[in-house]
Amino acid sequence: MKYDYLIVGAGLFGAVFARQAADAGKRVLVIDKRDHIAGNIYTEQVEGINVHKYGAHIFHTNDKRVWEYVTRFAEFNRYTNSPVANYHGELYSLPFNMYTFNKMWGVVTPEEAKAKIAEQRASAGISEPKNLEEQAISLVGTDIYERLVKGYTEKQWGRPCTELPAFIIRRLPVRFTFDNNYFNALYQGIPIGGYTSMVERMLEGVEVKLSVDYLENREELDALADKVVYTGPIDSYFNFCYGPLGYRSVRFETELLDTDNYQGNAVINYTDRETPYTRIIEHKHFEFGTQPKTVISKEYSQEWQPGIEPYYPINDETNGALYAKYKALADGESGVIFGGRLAEYRYYDMDAVIASALDVAERELN
Repeated sequence: MKYDYLIVGAGLFGAVFARQAADAGKRVLVIDKRDHIAGNIYTEQVEGINVHKYGAHIFHTNDKRVWEYVTRFAEFNRYTNSPVANYHGELYSLPFNMYTFNKMWGVVTPEEAKAKIAEQRASAGISEPKNLEEQAISLVGTDIYERLVKGYTEKQWGRPCTELPAFIIRRLPVRFTFDNNYFNALYQGIPIGGYTSMVERMLEGVEVKLSVDYLENREELDALADKVVYTGPIDSYFNFCYGPLGYRSVRFETELLDTDNYQGNAVINYTDRETPYTRIIEHKHFEFGTQPKTVISKEYSQEWQPGIEPYYPINDETNGALYAKYKALADGESGVIFGGRLAEYRYYDMDAVIASALDVAERELN
């Protein structure tokens, strides 16, 4: 059978494009090298708990079009992301807000908190932040940076904060209110029943083949379709001809525990440098679970190397220049659409992936 589109990757970008193409009457085949759909938002049931296999994914958006689209395929609960920071056993609210400032300094008004941050910024002598450390101190002061930013960030990126670009932390939520909503988005929640069932509904009526490696069988797979939608790593598509792009990756240690409540919150970040993991996720709290047992995942950040999953692009000058060379090759590749976080070498929130896939599909199909 000849298809109109071969879609490489059954994650969010591939699933959304496949749905739009199928609804437009196109013949579509979706393949994935993994043995499951949904990419990194895949959830699997353990003791009735939907476990986020590749790390916590909390849907949030201000884009009404995206929200209306995604709620076609799932009902979302009212989960609001309110993580907690653990620094040597002391707990602080995230995002940084009046609860955080009160715990750190004993201040009770926004004016007092702002004055404390301004005082510490002035003491550090920062006017124009040149790196992540200086940017963080200018936003929240030295005390909060030292306790709640420095250790966590250096574990996450594997580099000193003085060597990381300032832009990484410019979007850090800082609020002079008692608001614990990390994302502060108009629409937010977790799909009831997990993300896998949501993507299953997106792919209803679409042919899907799993455990198929596109790059190992490219010639025969390309012959099946008029066009390819490729969502894998852009450097591997071109056989690393300019060298590999840099990523950070994550290793998970997941445990089933014989207790109904391990930490009392879905997400707790460990912000000291000595604790080897960056955070612990307790999955049942994403869906207000009442199961008698619980599942936790400890997350360990690590440098990416071939054979493990790439997670976070390292968007420094070197990798930016390298990606630009691959992008030029992709732009000249006839009959192939590159989309998604790996093919575009960028960190994508879920709503942005969906918006991008909808835009690409609209341009392609209309």
